[in-house]
Amino acid sequence: MSDLLIVNARITTMDRANPEAAALAIRDGRFLAVGDEVEVRGAAAPDAVVIDAGGRRIIPGLIDSHMHVIRGGLNYNMELRWDGVPSLDDAMTMLRRQAENTPPPQWVRVVGGFTEHQFAEKRLPTIEELNAAAPETPVFILHLYDRALLNGAALRAVGYTRDTPNPPGGEIVRDAAGNPTGLLLAQPNATILYATLAKGPKLPPDYQKNSTRHFMRELNSLGVTGVIDAGGGFQNYPDDYAIIEELHAAGELSLRISYNLFTQKPKEELADFASWVGQVSPGTGDDTYRHNGAGEMLVYSAADFEDFRAARPDMPPEMEDDLEPVIRLLAENRWPWRLHATYDETIGRALDVFEKVNRDIPLDGINWFFDHAETIGERNIDRIAALGGGIAVQHRMAYQGEYFVERYGARQAETTPPIRKMLDAGLKVGAGTDATRVASYNPWVSLSWLVTGRTVGDLTIYPAANRMDRETALWLWTGANTWFSNEVGKKGQIRAGQLADLAVLSADYFKVPESDIRHLGAVLTILGGNVVHGEGEFGPLAPSLPPAMPDWSPVAAYGGYYRSEPAVTALASACGCSHACQVHGHDHAAALGSSVPANDVQTFWGALGCGCWAV
Repeated sequence: MSDLLIVNARITTMDRANPEAAALAIRDGRFLAVGDEVEVRGAAAPDAVVIDAGGRRIIPGLIDSHMHVIRGGLNYNMELRWDGVPSLDDAMTMLRRQAENTPPPQWVRVVGGFTEHQFAEKRLPTIEELNAAAPETPVFILHLYDRALLNGAALRAVGYTRDTPNPPGGEIVRDAAGNPTGLLLAQPNATILYATLAKGPKLPPDYQKNSTRHFMRELNSLGVTGVIDAGGGFQNYPDDYAIIEELHAAGELSLRISYNLFTQKPKEELADFASWVGQVSPGTGDDTYRHNGAGEMLVYSAADFEDFRAARPDMPPEMEDDLEPVIRLLAENRWPWRLHATYDETIGRALDVFEKVNRDIPLDGINWFFDHAETIGERNIDRIAALGGGIAVQHRMAYQGEYFVERYGARQAETTPPIRKMLDAGLKVGAGTDATRVASYNPWVSLSWLVTGRTVGDLTIYPAANRMDRETALWLWTGANTWFSNEVGKKGQIRAGQLADLAVLSADYFKVPESDIRHLGAVLTILGGNVVHGEGEFGPLAPSLPPAMPDWSPVAAYGGYYRSEPAVTALASACGCSHACQVHGHDHAAALGSSVPANDVQTFWGALGCGCWAV
């Protein structure tokens, strides 16, 4: 392959020795040179391919330290995403149209990534509204991990009646006559939500491959090039990893994925990990797909789900006895681990176990960490630092901050999580999303939350002392996250010798108003020197992607994360077109000036009853 040169750029390298540059060269999948244009051209071969960045900001490819990308990819094409949708009216317009397009026995699924607080109306739809919008098509809406809404058709599909008992850990809300209303509550954990969603139809394997490719491309469009997968409920190893491994074998991954293994069997967790220790070792794989260790579920008795609408759950007395043999097994086999823990009380009890094991089997050199840690206190921060651990934080508070304030007060919310204190203590800290079922997978929402201290509902929860400057926030999304996958020095910076992963941004992250950070994306994304996403003038550089399968997929009509496109909105308004077109025409806005055939634009907008294509 020819060398690749990118010139006329504002490059933020995240390399302290060379923080800014104007050009870079790539050879054999790695950065060859980074500096001014003259020196970079001198390092590259004479026949190098040259890309003019047009003065745009370039950053290292973003790395999400906590996402459920493997599970999410299997289902992405079936899901109607409300991520970023500004009003309930918009969201219900989408749902009604999708219900009309979804054939039986398929469902319309809105599976997380949003909160009622993002809507102008500040509420969720009622069951009556869902029944009116989709009288015959099952509708399942997952809101965070606190509840699910099912219309009448979905209740019939899953078989919930007045005779269905409440499962352990969940409530089927009933009317005065004892009949299910369609509201499911996580009380106190999300098992009922997991289990109900699992009753829906699945995509066949070839559709799951297509779905995973579309989800990866969606992440690429936001500048993401790496993900540490945290496993997930109903994601069994190795069965549910077959699709991602087939894509990897075929060279069709457009993300670097490090995956952790998540136990699925309460009271059989030790058996799970004992089996997996004999099957795979941390680091097994390559730079595109590799095993990363255990978690985020290590034992079910230590899982304190983060429903801030409910009181903090006390972990059962057997937690330590369940956790210790698993930690001993992992430490003996030098397996890194991650542990889901929301509350300081849970973290303290887990640390009692970690410290006990450390006295017998030193944990030095094992990159273990907690996920979430919203209410961690200073003492436990210091205990983690003393043991050499880390914390991966996610922007769950951007979606649940209002609920936290309502229960615990604004003062308590000011340090949830206390990221600045973590950094000051010398902890390894990285950022991620916990997508797709809780918060959105959009990294720019996380970066906005880190910088502004505001929720997606526009509530300020953090004072300046617990906010990050833009450079620190970006570091938490790039170089800092490489510790969590044992890849320090291999990626996360634009530096000679590192893997050539980068994103050319739609606007300058360091110059846009804080309120616009959440609206950023990538116009060009490169993984290992190969273009994996391009739009606008860079569109022709990107590889083609097969149409979303099945043909009724919400992805085909709406794409993923809502992106406002003023030009398309204005055009749609001038044409008198449907509101759905105004909201979602952004996905085909680039088609007006790119190589996308006109009939593709006509088909898309025509399906929405819109005449924009004729203009």
